[in-house]
Amino acid sequence: MQKALFIFLFSILFMPIYSQVVITNSNFSLGTTGRIGVGLSPNGEGNMWKPLNLSGQGSLGGRLEQTDYIDILPAIHFTPKINGKDSTNVTFQMRLGMYSANGQFVGNVSSRSNNGLTFILPEAYIEARNIMGSKWSAWAGSRFRRYDDIHISDYFYFDDHSAQGFGVSHKNTELTMLMPASADSTNVYPYNYEVTVAGATNPAIRQRMVWIGEHSIHLKNDNVMKLLGEFHYVAANSKNASKNYPSDNGWVAGIKYNNPFKTALPGSFNQLSVRYGSGIANGGDNGNTFTWATYGAPDSEGKYTNAYSFTMVEHFLLNLSQKFSINGYGVFTKSKGGSANTNTDEYFNGNQLYNQKTDFVVGFRSFYYVTKWLHLIEEVHYAVRKDGDNPEANMWKFSFVPTIVPLGKKDPWSRPHIRLVCTLAHYNDYASNHNYSPFLQVNQKRWGSFIGVKTEWWLF
Repeated sequence: MQKALFIFLFSILFMPIYSQVVITNSNFSLGTTGRIGVGLSPNGEGNMWKPLNLSGQGSLGGRLEQTDYIDILPAIHFTPKINGKDSTNVTFQMRLGMYSANGQFVGNVSSRSNNGLTFILPEAYIEARNIMGSKWSAWAGSRFRRYDDIHISDYFYFDDHSAQGFGVSHKNTELTMLMPASADSTNVYPYNYEVTVAGATNPAIRQRMVWIGEHSIHLKNDNVMKLLGEFHYVAANSKNASKNYPSDNGWVAGIKYNNPFKTALPGSFNQLSVRYGSGIANGGDNGNTFTWATYGAPDSEGKYTNAYSFTMVEHFLLNLSQKFSINGYGVFTKSKGGSANTNTDEYFNGNQLYNQKTDFVVGFRSFYYVTKWLHLIEEVHYAVRKDGDNPEANMWKFSFVPTIVPLGKKDPWSRPHIRLVCTLAHYNDYASNHNYSPFLQVNQKRWGSFIGVKTEWWLF
């Protein structure tokens, strides 16, 4: 009897369930981006290679010496048909990122040998475009939702809304809701706190909410003007919390103008943007432009009422001839926190933070097409960082980069690249004496150096 009952139950568990919808899909894609290589600093301690850019600016100032990383992007795409016609375009995509905070992480090394290999999952989302043949689209999940960037510096300016949330769009208008505080809450003040209920103490998160509206206006000759508006809100916590934080808010307004134009080779453009963030929406530091990453210290009431950030970006590409292209940029940022102090003030966790900063960076990359597969790349950058009432720290950086382009295209965007990178950086006295770069933190010098062989790719 028991044997018969077991066979019966087993047959039920493994019986095909015909009520489920089965999707047969062969539209699988696998993309990858990254940078990998080796290098050294001839005048560095032990010849060890460290990034040369000024601290607080991330990759602003050029990223030819950037440390290694790899992204893998698997995606599934399908287009269900209704009445024999294609309708909604549906995509599920995720992104697995790998990088090390210190040293190599591929080859004959282990994650323990370089102070830890980090895995991140910044993307995992579903997007449905042109739903049922309409102009409506929608998405939900976590994604890199970002648009124009200064590729030389990996700087996604103006509208980088990479976080967890959802959004809908109709034609040229997009509405988005983000909740970024829960994406990385470990020791992130003022979001983390403890609350005691019925004698038990447990962690809680004060959730930030970001509402975003974007609208693109298409003008003559493919010119595009984009308008941006954001509202940020974070709630107060209860009286049972270990620390009390008041509710706070902020807003963002911005405009970006994209102007393509004809040159000897196609693809030339000019991009200009201006963005202003107020209150808790004044974020953007260390090379990122997230408005929700609030900058500076709060006022005496724990709020950012008088905080602000102003950013202006100029970016252009000129394909001047069959032999020469130039890609240039300029970034200016002025930010202040909620405190009235112009130098430093106390943060929520008791640390002292700079409450005011100015960033100014200009640079260009030129391409000389010796052949279709051999490009000579040169870069020059000038960067200034002023924290609080301190003097300015500045850097000049020069790079010469003979590059093999296996796809054989006279195009600044053709990848992969295999590069011989030769770079010199010169720092002023204040930058050198106050260790204003990862290189200077182990080498207090006026000159920094890097030589190495690097590859950069994006393959989809």
